[in-house]
Amino acid sequence: MKRIFIILFIAFSHIASGQNSDIQSIQKTLSNQITAWNKGDLNSFMVGYWQNDSLVFIGKKGITYGYNKTLDNYKKNYPDKSHMGQLQFDIISINPMGETHYFIIGKWHLTRTVGDLEGHFTLLFKKINGIWNIIADHSS
Repeated sequence: MKRIFIILFIAFSHIASGQNSDIQSIQKTLSNQITAWNKGDLNSFMVGYWQNDSLVFIGKKGITYGYNKTLDNYKKNYPDKSHMGQLQFDIISINPMGETHYFIIGKWHLTRTVGDLEGHFTLLFKKINGIWNIIADHSS
């Protein structure tokens, strides 16, 4: 009985350690996005997204499919630094969904000279080739 408990403990510790590493990677991606946004660099902000035509972005104007279309929409809706402002995320939860997916819930806030904006988001991250990417974003 002792041996089974030790094996289970070691296995659980390994899973928890892996999850902590994954969460840190995801948090780093989100932190990099904030930094890029606040510098006015949409191309670097998009590094956290899956560079694929199957990327899904859902916003108040509807559903957008694809990395390039999502980037184009960001550039259209935030054409300059005054419209981008300063971004802040408040992460509410980060939940694993198996070994290759995480579901994130949070709030976003833009402090801008043209008027502040804020809302909530849900992100679905997937580990692709060892890197955590946002494959679906619903921001409102």
